[in-house]
Amino acid sequence: MNASAVGENEGAGPFEVTHRLVLSIAIPMTLGFLTTPLIGLTDTAVAGRLGSANALAGMAVGAVLFDLLLGSFNFLRASTTGLVAQAFGRGDRREEQAVYWRSLIIALCCGLAIALLSPFLLSAGLFLMAPSPDVAAVTSTYFLIRALAAPMALGNYALLGFVLGRGQGMTGLMLQAIINGVNIVLSIVLGLWWGWGIAGIAWGAVIGETTGMLAGLALVVSRFDRAQRPARAEIFERERLKALFSLNRDIMIRTFVLIGAFAIMTRIGSSMGPLVLAANAVLMNIFLVAGYYLDGLANAAEQLVGRAFGANFRPAFDRAVKLTLFWSFGLGIVTTLLFLVFGTDIIGLLTTTESVRAEAAKYLPWAALTAVTGALAFQMDGVFIGATWSGAMRNMMLAAFAGYLLALALFVPLLGNHGLWLALNLFLAFRGLFLALRLPALAGRQFAGQSRV
Repeated sequence: MNASAVGENEGAGPFEVTHRLVLSIAIPMTLGFLTTPLIGLTDTAVAGRLGSANALAGMAVGAVLFDLLLGSFNFLRASTTGLVAQAFGRGDRREEQAVYWRSLIIALCCGLAIALLSPFLLSAGLFLMAPSPDVAAVTSTYFLIRALAAPMALGNYALLGFVLGRGQGMTGLMLQAIINGVNIVLSIVLGLWWGWGIAGIAWGAVIGETTGMLAGLALVVSRFDRAQRPARAEIFERERLKALFSLNRDIMIRTFVLIGAFAIMTRIGSSMGPLVLAANAVLMNIFLVAGYYLDGLANAAEQLVGRAFGANFRPAFDRAVKLTLFWSFGLGIVTTLLFLVFGTDIIGLLTTTESVRAEAAKYLPWAALTAVTGALAFQMDGVFIGATWSGAMRNMMLAAFAGYLLALALFVPLLGNHGLWLALNLFLAFRGLFLALRLPALAGRQFAGQSRV
């Protein structure tokens, strides 16, 4: 077999899933995700040195609005990963490229729509958040500049989805490092050294996203095999586009429900008073930390399961499910134990207010437990995205959300904030369990006639 043939069939057919293969995807992506909080810390530090509480508050409100907006489009990354991984497993290089171009075009169109509609989106966000006029003025400056980055930011979702679909974790880490690194450096340079203030922080984000997309495009497109370039008709093939839109729709619904669940938790917490609200905000950082590496393992599950689907090879599918489950629960248990032992010290680092420290310590065990109750949820999400079982994932999310609402109705009146955290843990557990219960039947249909490992 000649070298070109080997290159064309790289990744196709049966393959062995090992611990090393799982971690080669999960670790780089976890490291990439961990660079993201550094942006928030840097922006907060820069805004905090501008000598105005309104500047800090306005930037925080604008960042929350923009992150919620972009988070709603995370389906672009997830759907691209699943479809590229399946094409990778089949050795279909032409379809890999076609999926990428479809996703990129959709991402750029959605991003352009956000940029054009940004004044209306800002008005809606300010109506919901209801900041003071001085804070709203800062938020407007920040948000309208950040909105210019929307096409590039969503384009980076498609880029990241493509490289993850091919199992290129180190490339994904490099792209994340470029985006976040440029963002951090320019936020300091433009915001402080050049005196642009909040506008400088926002322009740092715009330039970071743009640099990352240009670097990613150059890297990804340069590796495309021109002999496998899809025709325009293939990229815009009606059935393929219909399948992609259907997949995106289901993942988007699942994402909105997830955002809604956390919004409800915040709303109920705020009704218990500012002290409880502040304590819960501190404790949510513990859940977010666990979420970074659980997301990394979910990325590994997406790629390996999608690749096994493309190769139509059940042993790799079963092994991918088992190993990602092992690492998710193993790290989840270790994380819970670490937070139970050192959690009060971490709370002390996150807030200097003694009353908030004492209040957060009351609910620390519930926050620590989310690393375990969320382990199966994150891992199963990865499995179902890789398998492109988006309809089942959407339905199980809705079922878990119904269970969450019931838990809130039962436990919050009885237990107060303890009941609120109990409901969150049950919601995470429901998500994972409901998906796991659907797994055997769906896998049996997909790999009909193949024996399990």
